[in-house]
Amino acid sequence: MKAPLFNSSGEKVDMIELPREVVGEKKPKKAVLWEVARMYQANRRRGTHKTKSRGELAYSTAKLFPQKGLGRARHGSRSANIFVGGYKAFGPKPRDYSYSVPKKVKRLALKMVLHDRAMANRIYLVESIDFETPKTKNMVALVNKLGLEGKKVIFVLGDYKKNVYLSGRNIPKVDVKLAKDINALDVLNHDYVVMEQDGLKKLEERLT
Repeated sequence: MKAPLFNSSGEKVDMIELPREVVGEKKPKKAVLWEVARMYQANRRRGTHKTKSRGELAYSTAKLFPQKGLGRARHGSRSANIFVGGYKAFGPKPRDYSYSVPKKVKRLALKMVLHDRAMANRIYLVESIDFETPKTKNMVALVNKLGLEGKKVIFVLGDYKKNVYLSGRNIPKVDVKLAKDINALDVLNHDYVVMEQDGLKKLEERLT
């Protein structure tokens, strides 16, 4: 499988064969991608949700009315869960949702989704991406030259470049990641992958 190579001005200059270590040879399996995507999403959950228990409510503990004689159901506290403003029965408490899957499975999922993007000709290579100053219009101009305006695009860099990151962070549907940080969920959330040649090399080293 090959991908088009563009220069820093957005002009197509060549076609480069993608290494097997990056795009793999296996077609995507829904079960693998589902498990890995679910793991990444669960690990992002903060788990700080909480409802007050009966003892945490600022209500009087006095009995509402006499136990007998009124023909009503017996009640002992205004904080009971059946009253408006009462505590939440079996409500959520802070917890940790994170879990992990084997590294081999995570690497396999990343290769599978990159294989899918490569089969659809949605992986682009750029010789180098860098800007002298952090300006959003520079990134917009590059996206437009690549013919990806309005598309969900993720840029994969070899090394951190502050100006590139600052230029792309305010653009809807555009994300900037390092080759060492990109995962299967990042690629699944975007339609096109634009890699620096250095980023492709480091991603190949990571997945080998």
